[in-house]
Amino acid sequence: MIFDADGTTIDAFHAVEQSFLRHGMAIGDLQRFQKRRRLFKYLGGLREFPNNLRRQFGKQSRKRLLATLTGFYRDEARLYPGIAALLQQLLEAPEVRVGLVTRNVTVEPAETLRQLFRRHDIDLDAFDHLACLSLREDKTPHFHQARERLGVHPARCYACGDEYSDYLAALGAGMYPFIVAYGAEDRQRLTDAYGVPDAFIHASPAEFTDSLRHALGFASGSDDGGAEPAASTSDTTPAPAAGSTP
Repeated sequence: MIFDADGTTIDAFHAVEQSFLRHGMAIGDLQRFQKRRRLFKYLGGLREFPNNLRRQFGKQSRKRLLATLTGFYRDEARLYPGIAALLQQLLEAPEVRVGLVTRNVTVEPAETLRQLFRRHDIDLDAFDHLACLSLREDKTPHFHQARERLGVHPARCYACGDEYSDYLAALGAGMYPFIVAYGAEDRQRLTDAYGVPDAFIHASPAEFTDSLRHALGFASGSDDGGAEPAASTSDTTPAPAAGSTP
């Protein structure tokens, strides 16, 4: 299972919102944020755009904002409800391999995420695969690399994310996509603008964690990080059919 960080496991909107506020800027509410095209997501809507553009334009301003965002991630940012318990459960399951592929934009993102996860009692070094990419880098080859390095059959591979590009990367690597609609893009944009089948989309962290546990054969809604799978998750078990709900 390859996880995404921002907007899927980590409440990135809250981190960005609070960091912007500390520099006298605003990005609007989550609903408006999700509907914007990527270029304008962090410049705000019509009400916020002029002030944000003026304050972000200078190199030093952007550097200070990035430093604030990095500090917020390391000291204050939070995982979505239920994510820590899910990660603990999967990391303790000998049948499951866990990876993280992220385009996190903070300074030294691996160290940032290590500190963030540590505050939630998750050891990032226990993950079987970790890749921190540049903002424009395609995840597809990194999904391929993780799958091949860990020797997992494509039919037993899953990847999650909160953007259309995450959906394409999962399909391109032969993996089943879990796409969440509580991060960068909402359900309507994912389905209407990009044509992502509704069956792949999960509206809340609870829906996502329950669905993933179901796919992996764990008891749905379990809070026991050390629980054993309810069914075998060996490589010989067929994956869910494309377009079906896990």
